[in-house]
Amino acid sequence: MSVSSSNLYAHFQAQLLLRPEKIALTDEAGTTYRFVDLERRSAQLACFLTTLGIAPGDRISVQVAKSPQALCLYLACLRAGFIFHPLNTGYKTQELNYFLSNAAPAAVICDEGDASQMATLCRKHGIAHLLTLNADGSGSLSEQSAGSNAEFAVVNRAANDIACLLYSSGTTGVPKGIMVSHGNLLSNGQSLVTAWGFSESDVLLHALPIFHVHGLFVALSCVFLSGASMQWLANFDSAAVVARLPLSTCMMGVPTYYVRLLKEAALNKALCRHMRLFISGSAPLLSETFNAFESRTGHRILERYGMSETGMNTSNPLNGLRKPGTVGPPLPGVEVRVTDDANCELPQGSIGNLQVRGANVFSGYWRLPEKTAEDFTPDGFFNTGDKGLIDGDGYIAIVGRAKDMVITGGLNVYPKEVELVIDTLTGVQESAVIGVPHTDFGEAVVAVIVPIPNAAIDESALITALKEQLSGFKVPKRIVTLPALPRNTMGKVQKNILREQFSHLFG
Repeated sequence: MSVSSSNLYAHFQAQLLLRPEKIALTDEAGTTYRFVDLERRSAQLACFLTTLGIAPGDRISVQVAKSPQALCLYLACLRAGFIFHPLNTGYKTQELNYFLSNAAPAAVICDEGDASQMATLCRKHGIAHLLTLNADGSGSLSEQSAGSNAEFAVVNRAANDIACLLYSSGTTGVPKGIMVSHGNLLSNGQSLVTAWGFSESDVLLHALPIFHVHGLFVALSCVFLSGASMQWLANFDSAAVVARLPLSTCMMGVPTYYVRLLKEAALNKALCRHMRLFISGSAPLLSETFNAFESRTGHRILERYGMSETGMNTSNPLNGLRKPGTVGPPLPGVEVRVTDDANCELPQGSIGNLQVRGANVFSGYWRLPEKTAEDFTPDGFFNTGDKGLIDGDGYIAIVGRAKDMVITGGLNVYPKEVELVIDTLTGVQESAVIGVPHTDFGEAVVAVIVPIPNAAIDESALITALKEQLSGFKVPKRIVTLPALPRNTMGKVQKNILREQFSHLFG
């Protein structure tokens, strides 16, 4: 079916309408949702939100648990031309205050349990509409939209119209809004469907969160652009995943998922006999995990590389050599190069700055034209902030992160953001946040602090204080003290020394 609009939902809809009675997803309770159910429910939500006066281009900020209704809300925002702004369910008041101030949404949708706190923030920032949506699908959004029209014409969108607004902090600690367009998502999704061989016969085991690029864009686009189905888990649970592997053909996960699956005695080749593909991303996959998983299941995990600003950039091949420790060659339509600090391309095998260009790359940062210009080269390549190399076969290896970002359990933690909070705590003179190896999470967040002279430092008390201000995944798993932080001659903290010093903190 030919689709003229660049609206991502129009392309999803083309697949949904081809097979309306097909089961789109089966949840943990065994409840099934057909493609026609998603089409009608997303239409109702789009109609209802439009009657509130929300218009194409308006932001809708969403902090809700993963559920089929939350999925329909995402689809509704796409089809109505609203800008979907997903929020990590672990974000606290201080973090939400900034996001709502900066995104200036027309509506906020949250769990009923968070409504009182969110109402205060909505009043503060002049946000007209606050609705609730709970994990079981109940809430004011569901109640008030139940009688809305189940038909809604997809709003035409140009390729460069913004579909989603994501936030990613940087080394300054100030979160930046990433403007992801319908064209970005469509081009990347179509590329992945082809590269990974998705078809209507596939069943994706979806255990990822949907406030994150991996579960929201990568997984859902592969499913809805190919007409595949899903086994839908609200959260990752290794036993639940093991139970559903025989019902699935593909799985996407972060390295932590695969580490935990290897601890399940039931994981073997017979269990995975119907699986055709395991995909890993959002953090580096250790070669030990890759090899152990192949030994147990007979499957070589396909590792790929992407980021919020670009979607997926590279992928090990579906058919061909999957090299452990690499993220494969560039995807079709994506250019990748390694350069020096003057943007001059380096010879093959040299380590340098990883830069990408293509239709998948975002248009810029929300309301930050100067920062956008800073992160793009004059010839249109985006500076990823990662260090990498390209080998003789064209495979790319990520060897470091220039921005010292920590990836724990597949989630990004930006040290400066955590340091700014730690430095306000009683008894702390200064701090440095690093990531160190952890068998379960890949990396664990660790804070190294220098106490004020004669201050008594209580590690557990500091961690408790941080839990009140930061999302759980950002809170350091350990806080250690030093009399001074190591610095180079320019006064910059040498985090590489700290990472080495505490590399065996967790064994």
